[in-house]
Amino acid sequence: MDVRWVAFPLHPETPAEGMTLEALFAGQPVDIPGMMARLKAEADREGLPFGDRRRTYNSRLAQELGHWAASMGRGRAFHDAAFRAYFADGRNLAEIPVLTAIAADAGLEPEAARAVLEARTFRSSVDADWAYARRIGIRAVPSFKIGEALLVGARPYPELEAFLLRSRPGPELHGG
Repeated sequence: MDVRWVAFPLHPETPAEGMTLEALFAGQPVDIPGMMARLKAEADREGLPFGDRRRTYNSRLAQELGHWAASMGRGRAFHDAAFRAYFADGRNLAEIPVLTAIAADAGLEPEAARAVLEARTFRSSVDADWAYARRIGIRAVPSFKIGEALLVGARPYPELEAFLLRSRPGPELHGG
């Protein structure tokens, strides 16, 4: 089964300099320390890097660069490097020097990444992804779509596994 990353407009109103999590969730009943502790515990259980993130940043340019990385056969490496930069290191994904460093970490040429970002070469690809996400009802990340089946939002592993098993196309899978 092929996996395709689709960009999603999570908080597209976030300014390039980012904002605190308190500002992001202002006026909402969100326990930020509790939420971050739960995310950290889940990341630890899954062996994922997760730091003490206190700000959120606009990910639009990272999404555009992710499309380029995928076109260069380095999409997964780029997504992994971007995840580490954002969730573990708290880096601003709206800054071109940060993104070119992530591209280098993913095995891509930093100057080529800069040129892609400055020209906004993959702007229309991300626009198309955002429109697609709205059209099929994605309202949160992560979301998973197999055929017509859609699972929206972070879910416990057993729920994700059940979704995959009941939604997969093709013959029955057997372990052995």
